[in-house]
Amino acid sequence: MFDKPWLRMPIKDNGDALKPLPAQIARVEPHPYAQLGAPYNEASPHCLRHGALRRLLAAQTQLHQRFPGWRLRVFDAYRPNAVQQFMVTHTYTALRAQHPQRDERELWDTVYTFWAQPSDDPATPPAHSTGAAIDLTVQDEHGQELDMGTPIDEFSPRAHPDYFADKPAFAAVQRHRMLLRELMLDQGFAQHPAEWWHFSYGDQLWAWRQHDPDVHAHYGRADLI
Repeated sequence: MFDKPWLRMPIKDNGDALKPLPAQIARVEPHPYAQLGAPYNEASPHCLRHGALRRLLAAQTQLHQRFPGWRLRVFDAYRPNAVQQFMVTHTYTALRAQHPQRDERELWDTVYTFWAQPSDDPATPPAHSTGAAIDLTVQDEHGQELDMGTPIDEFSPRAHPDYFADKPAFAAVQRHRMLLRELMLDQGFAQHPAEWWHFSYGDQLWAWRQHDPDVHAHYGRADLI
């Protein structure tokens, strides 16, 4: 399957609790995966680990100072492993229906370029199951999402954070992506290499992005703490 080198990063969970997203953070509702029937049960997708949430709120404050009335808008945050499995299966099934002639391995490589592989191994948790990862965008003072070039969860090369960087006709799109990136990186988040919308703080991807062999992930699967 698709190699994700950050899954080799060690984890030393610091025990931070999951905290609900406060009202000043906008969200996509109804929740898109819950609408598909994803098995959240009693869990809420609108939660983050305390350390990640503090940084998200700081990014929201920074955005508001630059553009009064603008808000971060969360698409998805905490995701139990069972939901991860549901969405991986859903995505593969949809891709197979759209591309019936494509090789199975090619389809799975596409799936796992964007989705973390579901895992019951505490050493390799999907990022969202740690409560450290968040998928989000930016909305203006009228509640309209900025044009980011693709919707969240478009599984194509256009989702790459810098896909539009050398395309002058899409300068506004790249500007919007850079704004989101700057806000999140300024607060210590790391960005997924294939997704403009995905950021995390404290998980294995974040640790890998530090390029420091002595750094470890602060968060493992949230349901195991």
